[in-house]
Amino acid sequence: MLIILAATSCNPTKYVPPDEVLLSRNNLVVEKSREPLPATLNSGSMKPYIRQQPNKRIFGSRFHLGLYNLSNIEKEKWPNGWLRKIGEEPVIFDSLAADRSRDQLASYLASKGYFNALVQNSVEVSRQEAEVFYMVTPGRPYTIANIRYEIQDTILSSLILMDTVNCLFERGMTYDVDLLRAERQRLERYIRDIGYYGFSAEDIFFRVDSSLMSRQVNVQYVVTRKSTLDSQGRLVQTNHIRHRIRDVYVFPEFDPRQALTGGEEYALTFDTTYFAGIYFVSPPGKWLIKPEVLKQSLYIPPGSPFSISNTEQTQAHLAALKNHRLVNVNFLDPGIPAGGGRNEGLLDCMIQLTPLPRQSFTVEFEGTNSGGNLGGAVNFIYQNKSLFRGAENFSMKLKGAYEALTEDVAEIKSSQEFGIETSLRLPKFLMPFPAKENFIRKHDPKTLILAGYNYQKMPVYTRTIANLTLGYSWKGNRYTTNTINPLVINAVDIKNMDPAFQAKVDTTSYLAYSYRPVMIVGGNYSMVFNNQVIQNSIDYWYLRLGINLAGNLLSAAYKIADATRTEDGYLLAGQPFAQFVKLEADASYHYRINEASTVVYRAFTGLGLSYGNSRVMPFEEQYFGGGANDLRAWTVKTLGPGSYDPDIESDTTFLYQIADIKLEANFEYRFKLFWIMEGATFIDVGNIWTLREDTDRPGGQFKFNRFIDDMAVGTGLGLRFDIKFVLLRADLGLKLRDPQIASGSKWIPLSRPYSFRDDVAFVVGIGYPF
Repeated sequence: MLIILAATSCNPTKYVPPDEVLLSRNNLVVEKSREPLPATLNSGSMKPYIRQQPNKRIFGSRFHLGLYNLSNIEKEKWPNGWLRKIGEEPVIFDSLAADRSRDQLASYLASKGYFNALVQNSVEVSRQEAEVFYMVTPGRPYTIANIRYEIQDTILSSLILMDTVNCLFERGMTYDVDLLRAERQRLERYIRDIGYYGFSAEDIFFRVDSSLMSRQVNVQYVVTRKSTLDSQGRLVQTNHIRHRIRDVYVFPEFDPRQALTGGEEYALTFDTTYFAGIYFVSPPGKWLIKPEVLKQSLYIPPGSPFSISNTEQTQAHLAALKNHRLVNVNFLDPGIPAGGGRNEGLLDCMIQLTPLPRQSFTVEFEGTNSGGNLGGAVNFIYQNKSLFRGAENFSMKLKGAYEALTEDVAEIKSSQEFGIETSLRLPKFLMPFPAKENFIRKHDPKTLILAGYNYQKMPVYTRTIANLTLGYSWKGNRYTTNTINPLVINAVDIKNMDPAFQAKVDTTSYLAYSYRPVMIVGGNYSMVFNNQVIQNSIDYWYLRLGINLAGNLLSAAYKIADATRTEDGYLLAGQPFAQFVKLEADASYHYRINEASTVVYRAFTGLGLSYGNSRVMPFEEQYFGGGANDLRAWTVKTLGPGSYDPDIESDTTFLYQIADIKLEANFEYRFKLFWIMEGATFIDVGNIWTLREDTDRPGGQFKFNRFIDDMAVGTGLGLRFDIKFVLLRADLGLKLRDPQIASGSKWIPLSRPYSFRDDVAFVVGIGYPF
């Protein structure tokens, strides 16, 4: 904080030469026109064309410039050289760059159809700082009057003319170069998808005639013939050739290093197996994956036309098997006409797969953060990439974990966990009726079988959890993933309960039903939408919708069978089973302000309803408030439900501040500081509530006319340390509004003095909170 304060208070023009000025701001002013500008033409789209950008700002201050100015420019020793390295030198205003920016803006507007746009720039200088103004008068855009096709390749002519219905631009639309480029790429993909392997975007161009007097243009859509060089080096133009796949060769055990060093001797070690029309070429011995499994991931059958989409799908599905380090799909043209025709050729497809080691054993040391409780774990993991030679990913993990609790619970401040977890992931749907081949090719289905057993020693009780899950996942489209677990079984057994806590359980209704052995038999479904593009730092949405059902089929079966019902409900294997429905929605929007700053908005809502065989939701399925990934001004499980104020003398409050409903909204402004350090400021709003009236927790029930008054509000500052393989986080939260305040204003500054012990929370975490 001292460095930040010192940096922002420095004179920004400290190292600006006397005869120069510092570029302070760029202002882009777009004059309103009679016709509204399209949504794609705004100040945000124009700013990248301004060549010279001022120093980065955080909260309006030039923090990175301040770091640079903190150094002594005449010294290289630490900390001077280090401050200059992590800082940013002053951006000196360049009038030539401003003129080039003006011309770039005019050129960009012309590309959007505003040929007569006027762009002017001016500079205001004050206190050795320059503020540049770019005034844009767009005028009226030019529209497309006519589209004429000039297809020089007679073979492609009919195909392209039939496809004109899919053209991205049409008569009457505003002229837009970006739209022409997108159409060029679309047509290239369309032609390559129907067999024209050698066709490229270089064979497509547009002639634009803007000489009409009515603010219109004529577009000449030109598709050229194929240009090649003959034996004498002369340019020859011919019709494009449509290619079909002759043979497909798969190298399932390809070693690129040996291929380079061994040459022909390495190739002679291969055996060739012909299976289902595909040649599998590999060294003798057992394969990592059976040929029928590899065949399922191939979308390039012999005899089919070449298709770029099929090639991409083949590469993606083979990579999704998670058995290969490298997947290369190449095509060779043997120069043989197909069926004797001059306009058709043949291609050989060569698929080279470099496998990963089939088996591995790993020891992991893990740092954990469960809602603010820090701990560590040691995992011993065995993995088999292809257990039955069908790309079945099998994993078995032995785990030992220790976690320090933030609350004083009895005389113990920690919990221990020991367990075993196994998982088996299959590259298909495991069900009586196998999925059709078209579904497999389009949605890449997976089956996941999980089983585990955990022994947990908590401060006031010991419990064991045995679980079994059968699940399926598949891709909906480019951005969505669906997961359904039709069978989820959790058997929770609680024993060795502390006598004092047992007494509390026996006298409190919600605890009496929450802390008891229970069977959870049900299923769940979730859909995730994420349009983040990892390679590009752009704005993106994340959305998760989920539903969890338990006990309904069992309850129906017991009723039909007229089974005996005990005081605890119907029993399964001597234990009552839970019956509930749980709905959740989690959405966040990541907005990138500039290369140094990002804003994240997030909203979460969850509802759990117990009924039938259950009086309350199982403990594991209930919500809590506070913690490192929640409202950070409260430590874990110290918020809510509602305005309920727990007995502060109780030593087990953290165990029962849980509820059925949760509403939460978060705002976080993230900014890069220096080195591996990032900063953040945040506001968290939300709370948890019970769905039904609970006499043991007055004020905890959700009511439409009161839930706004129960909202807790916290703010704070945070630091993040990005050490590449993991991001460590520390947040300091401050309560602003506390729903537990019984009288007067619930805004703390208006009701009472701040208490560092009660109103400030320091939480640490791993990764971003959302």
